[in-house]
Amino acid sequence: MEQTDHPVSLGAVTAPPVVLDLHADPVSLTAALVDVPSVSGDEAALADAVQTALASQAPHLELLRSGDALMARTRLGRPRRVLLAGHLDTVPIADNVPSHRDGGTLYGCGTSDMKSGVAVMTHLAATLVEPAHDVTLVLYDCEEVESARNGLGRLEREHRDWLDADLALLGEPTSGQVEAGCQGTLRVVVRTTGRRAHSARSWLGENAIHAAAPVLARLAAHSAREVDIDGCRYREGLQAVRIAGGVAGNVVPDVCEVTVNFRFAPDRSLDDARAHVAGVLDGFDLTETDAAPGALPGLAAPAAVDFVTATGTVPVAKYGWTDVARFAALGIPALNFGPGDPNLAHTREESVPVAAVTAACDVLRTYLTRA
Repeated sequence: MEQTDHPVSLGAVTAPPVVLDLHADPVSLTAALVDVPSVSGDEAALADAVQTALASQAPHLELLRSGDALMARTRLGRPRRVLLAGHLDTVPIADNVPSHRDGGTLYGCGTSDMKSGVAVMTHLAATLVEPAHDVTLVLYDCEEVESARNGLGRLEREHRDWLDADLALLGEPTSGQVEAGCQGTLRVVVRTTGRRAHSARSWLGENAIHAAAPVLARLAAHSAREVDIDGCRYREGLQAVRIAGGVAGNVVPDVCEVTVNFRFAPDRSLDDARAHVAGVLDGFDLTETDAAPGALPGLAAPAAVDFVTATGTVPVAKYGWTDVARFAALGIPALNFGPGDPNLAHTREESVPVAAVTAACDVLRTYLTRA
């Protein structure tokens, strides 16, 4: 059964439609997904291809298209529902599309983050006609850009019932490891001011860049907190990530802005994080520009316990923010699990080991087919 939010205009055909074989091995499917460029905001071609493939190759799934996001689900009346989620978009291409394979490694933009995870999940959703658990597949747009554009947020607002599940698995790159929860993130801009003057008569001015030195000193002296939550060790980080100031090569600057990013453990709320940053930078002018809460590990949920057991691994903390936080905020236990290497995400050399894709598919298949 297929649904759509609005009619799709075909427009002028400039290229033959992309044909995806969801029943092919997930390595080949990964390569096919990579070969359809889908930089954030330009996911339509890939969403169209996946929608067409699901509609024709997975008739057992109810299908919904929302913008450039897709959701598909079984309705088998199973006692447990598992949601498989992944984003279709990538960061800008760095001369690494189309994909290519060298021995046991597949290279290309999105191979790690996270088209290999999407390939595994889509392949299983399409090929497991009678899974032991009901399955929901959620593929969405604009994850790699600002939070306000994130397609998963739009799906939450417009199709909340589709996200109900006993466990959400996000195919972010984890090298086949279960990464639990995620850090929260807070970004602020610290503004220092001065007075302009000709640099030849600098004593007549006040240098705003120099005034930022105490900000940098406090950040450099900051001691990163570490905390153990459910056996997962999270380490925080408070860092200057950008500095902007200066008017010209012969002018004492009157404004300087230091952008500071705080990655905090999920036992802190956003308000706790704000208070911590305000304390470290007490006395300075702060403007918040971005914020998102973290997610606690959620390892005690029965569905999560069973999944961790199926992987045969020991969960570790997720460093960085992922959309598990959105599921956690809805009260849905969520874990990160994908074949890609997070250290290769967003790099020109982005790649994924072929064996890792196969192994992740085997783990998920085992979990989804055993009651």
